[in-house]
Amino acid sequence: MAAPDFAHAEQHHRAARLAGTDRCAASVPSQLERAVGEYLAFLSVERNLARNTIEGYRRDLAAYIGFLAERGISDPDEVSRADIDEFVAVRRDAGYADASVERSLSALKGLHAFMLREGITQVHPTAALRLPKKEEHLPDYLTIDEARALLEQPFPDNAAGERDRAILEVLYGCGLRVSELTGLDLRDLYLEEEFMRVVGKGSKERLVPILGSARRALERYLDGARGELALHDRTGRGTSAVFLNKNGRRLSRQSVHALCERYGRAVGLEGLHPHTLRHSFATHMLAGGADLRVLQEILGHADISTTQVYTHLDRTQLREVYLASHPRA
Repeated sequence: MAAPDFAHAEQHHRAARLAGTDRCAASVPSQLERAVGEYLAFLSVERNLARNTIEGYRRDLAAYIGFLAERGISDPDEVSRADIDEFVAVRRDAGYADASVERSLSALKGLHAFMLREGITQVHPTAALRLPKKEEHLPDYLTIDEARALLEQPFPDNAAGERDRAILEVLYGCGLRVSELTGLDLRDLYLEEEFMRVVGKGSKERLVPILGSARRALERYLDGARGELALHDRTGRGTSAVFLNKNGRRLSRQSVHALCERYGRAVGLEGLHPHTLRHSFATHMLAGGADLRVLQEILGHADISTTQVYTHLDRTQLREVYLASHPRA
């Protein structure tokens, strides 16, 4: 059975919420489908979740509603814990990864809690459902010596080389996500005040300090190389993007991934990823005494628990130092 599409339902309910009216659609969706549309609208408008997160939930809930429909269930009050368990079992049997199943469970729990809160249903089949504990994966990061080797290597003596140096310095010096870096516009830079405005997940803005070698590298790029690259723009429209490609347009995330791999390989760091530089920034800041709350603000983490992973990295470093240094370790 084809999974239902909630795009129209979500748009309808968002418009209804804003206009204060709720007109019937040409094809009347089931009560569960309407609830999903309202829930996705709630996540988008009121929770301001990232588009990719909402799209993931949309797919998961479409599969869920399709599964329930095959069992003849369209009323929220008819859903039982056994239905939830069976849906999870079907997903696992279909070969979905643990992370995908966990996201599905999170979407289901959120939907049923929303329906209960909004008075759509009186039952809560996921109330006692516990999400599986995530296996902890500590992020990769560079040592300080590896970061130094990466940033102090010789770069090409041209506009692209100056740009690439600035990109690597900013990724490591400011802890940006690659999408945040490529999304930077000239109006976001306040280099005299030593900070920049960054638009992160869920279109949330934050101020990030830019000092030291990252600021100097960016200023050198802006003073000459960016202008050279901008001359290659044949559209005549120009762009406000900070980092430009060889055609004078905004640099893509794929290009940043490629240049990280290329410059990493040049100093023996195979498969260097932009996010590794973000992890390295956080790890080195924490090891240097940065406050966890300040680090959370700089990184743009909504939850302090996300930032706390770097305390595990710091403890790992301390253990390694102890084992290498103590005579009776």
